Amino acid sequence: MQTHSPIIDVIIPAFNEASAIGNVIRDIDKKLVRDIVVVDNNSSDNTAARAKECGATVLHQKLKGYGAACLKGMEFIKTKTLQPNIVVFIDGDYSDFPSEMQSLVQPIITNDIDFVIGSRAIGNRQRGAMLPQQVFGNWLATRLLHLFYGVRYTDLGPFRAIKWNKLLQLEMVDQNFGWTVEMQLKAAKQKLKFVEVPVTYRKRIGVSKVSGTMKGTIMAGYKIITTIFKYL
Repeated sequence: MQTHSPIIDVIIPAFNEASAIGNVIRDIDKKLVRDIVVVDNNSSDNTAARAKECGATVLHQKLKGYGAACLKGMEFIKTKTLQPNIVVFIDGDYSDFPSEMQSLVQPIITNDIDFVIGSRAIGNRQRGAMLPQQVFGNWLATRLLHLFYGVRYTDLGPFRAIKWNKLLQLEMVDQNFGWTVEMQLKAAKQKLKFVEVPVTYRKRIGVSKVSGTMKGTIMAGYKIITTIFKYL
C-alpha cells in the first residue's frame, strides 16, 4: 500500500478529435495527474493544436494505428527522469468520463492491484453509445479470453490504468486494433492482479473510425480474434 501520492501520467491516442479533445483534457483532474500526453495520430484536423491549447503535451505519430499511438506515448514517458507509478489510457472522443479517473486508479493505490479496466459492460452505458457490433465483439472476445486464458473480463474498454513497471513488463507490440486485447491477455498470462470497475459511457463526439464503418468493424474484429490466438 502506498503512503504517498503516486505519479500518474495519461496517454490519449487521438485521430481527428479536434471537436472532443478539449473536453477530455478539461475534465481530467490536474491535481491527480502529472502529465497528459496526447498522441496525434496523423490527424487531418487541428487535434494537435487544440490539445496543446488545453495544456497537454502533444506528440506526433504519423504511422496510423491505435497501438502505434499508445506506443509513441510510452516511448515519451520512458525518457522522463522521474518515471510514473501509474499510466492511464483514455480515448480522445469524450465517450468515457475523465472525471471517473480517480475510481480507476484507486484500486492500484489502495489495494496494490496491477491493472484496472474501466468496464462499460458493468457500468452505466448510454443507449446507443456502443453499436451492436461493438457489444457483440466485446462479448465474443471476452468469452474467448476466458476459454483460452482462463481469465474473466467483461470488456475490452479503452479506459484503463496500469502500474508503469507492469506495463513495461508486458512488452506491448501491437500497433493497431489488437492493442487492448493484447494488454489483457498478456496480463492474464503474467498473472497480474486485476480488477474491473464500472465506468459511465456516452455517445462519442463525431463518428467512430472503427465501429462507424463496415470496413473498420471487420478489420478490428479480425485483428482482435487473431491476436487472441497469436499468444496461445
